Amino acid sequence: MPDPKEHVKKLNEIMPKIPNMKWGALTNAYPTNAKLNELGRLLPHDKKWHSLFEEKDKIHIDGVTIRRKNLDSMT
Repeated sequence: MPDPKEHVKKLNEIMPKIPNMKWGALTNAYPTNAKLNELGRLLPHDKKWHSLFEEKDKIHIDGVTIRRKNLDSMT
């Protein structure tokens, strides 16, 4: 299995740097305002690009899986 960190390194070499960029994301889902706000809390403001793959119950950010939980189901 390829190293996710190597994938992110290559992604940052290829993608353009935008002035005043906080972070960038390549994702499989259409970005909405709510999603951008969520990503603003999740991603570091390191001026780098990140890869995101979203599924119904989890999201993969740069090869790291984060499970989504509904607050109602956490009782």
